[in-house]
Amino acid sequence: MGSYNYLGFAENNADFLKTVADKVQRYGAGVCSTRQEIGNLNIHQELEQLVAHFLGVESSMIFGMGFATNSMNIPALVGKGSLIVSDELNHTSLILGARLSGATIRVFKHNNMHSLEKLLREAVCSGQPRTRRPWKKILIMVEGIYSMEGSVVRLPEIIALKKKYKAYLYLDEAHSIGAVGPSGRGVTELFNVSPADVDVMMGTFTKSFGAAGGYIAGKKDLVDYLRSHSHSAVYASAMSPAITEQVTRAMKCIMGQDGSMEGIRRIRQLAENTKYFRAKLKDMGFIIYGDDDSPVVPVLLYMPGKVVAFAREMLERRIGVVVVGFPATPITEARARFCLSASHTREILDQVLHHMNEVGDLLCLKFSRRKRSS
Repeated sequence: MGSYNYLGFAENNADFLKTVADKVQRYGAGVCSTRQEIGNLNIHQELEQLVAHFLGVESSMIFGMGFATNSMNIPALVGKGSLIVSDELNHTSLILGARLSGATIRVFKHNNMHSLEKLLREAVCSGQPRTRRPWKKILIMVEGIYSMEGSVVRLPEIIALKKKYKAYLYLDEAHSIGAVGPSGRGVTELFNVSPADVDVMMGTFTKSFGAAGGYIAGKKDLVDYLRSHSHSAVYASAMSPAITEQVTRAMKCIMGQDGSMEGIRRIRQLAENTKYFRAKLKDMGFIIYGDDDSPVVPVLLYMPGKVVAFAREMLERRIGVVVVGFPATPITEARARFCLSASHTREILDQVLHHMNEVGDLLCLKFSRRKRSS
């Protein structure tokens, strides 16, 4: 219950993986070269075109590692004399990329539009420290779904502020692409906003697509610039053929290009599982974080001493969970993080909920004051 396998594509079904095996037979297991040298294959270009089409943008670029997609590309986009305005709960890869860039960093309270606007207003009015010159760029960095909170970005409001203060927007959709939206196209589809309003769209293939790597997407000028300036593009080995095909076959399935409705079925199943699991946990008396659409479900344990006890009790019941405590969370907000999947059946969820009910009573974890339905 802790895997990021949102749509169940990290599977071992031989029929589904036949095309992946075929690509290994044709191209081998790895490329062993950067794409700027001799590692650029036609399947890489086809996947980039597919990603751009899926997202509804001009162009995209793929990378072999999701973490490096953030940490190695942000320094290519901003530098000294630029300002990064970052959500306080952004992922470590975003924080590392921001620090490596040399840009000035300001942090706003999580999903708090008043805090964000205050920083943007000060940045525009005051300019850079000492010189008071205007910032070269102001880049707002946010995530689609925050992996420790389960909260969804307030995208329409952030886009409005971005336009008002003439800033740029960097959106990390690692946990939201494929997992939310009627057709799995992430938070832009969830909120019905134009992808063109997001300057830099980033996502990973390690979660909903059951593979590895990531992408940057947006205007063609942006992608062309990164091809020659990104450290991840210039120095990293190209994505392996097997991974490339796995992402391609999963994305085509989501888009219905494989001639079936399996992709849409999985997206709907994930949404149904998410709503069911969240509602049942609330009804039992657990306190959970996050939005109703988010497949990331943090259950508050609060006391650090109960973290290990909860993990062991669940493991004894043959249920794997992820428990998180300080310093990843505030010391008084330890939690267990569940991640729903389209591959979870109602029987599996009911079994987990049954054991959660038992463990919740055993360890006194039902802190909610809301009335429970009979």
